Amino acid sequence: MRLPIILDTDPGIDDAAAIAAALFAPELDLQLMTTVAGNVSVEKTTRNALQLLHFWEANVPLAQGAAKPLVRPLRDAAYVHGQSGMEGYDFMEHQRQPLEKPAFIAIRDALMHSPEPVTLVAIGPLTNIALLLSQYPECQFNIRRLVIMGGSAGRGNFTPNAEFNIAIDPEAAAQVFQSGLEIVMCGLDVTNQAVLTPDYLATLPTLNKTGKMLHSLFSHYRSGSMQSGLRMHDLCAIAWLVRPELFTLKPCFVAVETQGTYTAGTTVVDIEGRLGQPANVQVALGLDVDGFRAWVAEMFRLAP
Repeated sequence: MRLPIILDTDPGIDDAAAIAAALFAPELDLQLMTTVAGNVSVEKTTRNALQLLHFWEANVPLAQGAAKPLVRPLRDAAYVHGQSGMEGYDFMEHQRQPLEKPAFIAIRDALMHSPEPVTLVAIGPLTNIALLLSQYPECQFNIRRLVIMGGSAGRGNFTPNAEFNIAIDPEAAAQVFQSGLEIVMCGLDVTNQAVLTPDYLATLPTLNKTGKMLHSLFSHYRSGSMQSGLRMHDLCAIAWLVRPELFTLKPCFVAVETQGTYTAGTTVVDIEGRLGQPANVQVALGLDVDGFRAWVAEMFRLAP
């Protein structure tokens, strides 16, 4: 039995690698993709997602999501992913269009029609997920769990304390973390270790058309370099789904700071239990890096 998943994403170069894994990992059944503003605007993330689906000839419906965070103006990461969000590769023209409904309604419809609970995977800001939970709380019964790339038990990568996806929409993240959903958080504690080596990256063009395309994108990706290795942040969320044994998880109470002048978007991860609150998140704190690299190599080989 393949695990049914819905992927909420903001492509983004490392998102492209995660989407490849979601499509080609034999354990997964990708039923719907949704986009959100994050790395770049939602129009661009939607265009990028459609281009990737067309590249892989994947028959997965896609819905465009929130254009901005719940209450804040959008800040993006074009400085990491390029102005288009996926600099470095010329994709084919195509006629694909997103569904006629917004992402949070598309997710609700997919959940309500699924014969079994579905795993939500969110690798961008959590705006669409917060909208889903606030507008349609009745669909929560059919969410198996939520697996996110986001947050950090330590330092941030966008502000000193906050990781990018959470910092872009702290109010959405706070709402989601308080929802009572089972949440697995793959934050910077593991994603900063999830580095593909220069030697491996150099082999990508010889693999297949996916390897060539990813190599072109990775050459323009500024979360590391082709010479020092690249951090595969978003791929960690997919890796946990199919290789959970690669990760060390700890149940913790996690709150999202929304007020602080300097700390908004910080995930306050209570590893020592000092706040006396029940754990609401399974936090990934350790990664078997060699095992992760081996899985990535195996999975990229499965792509066309």
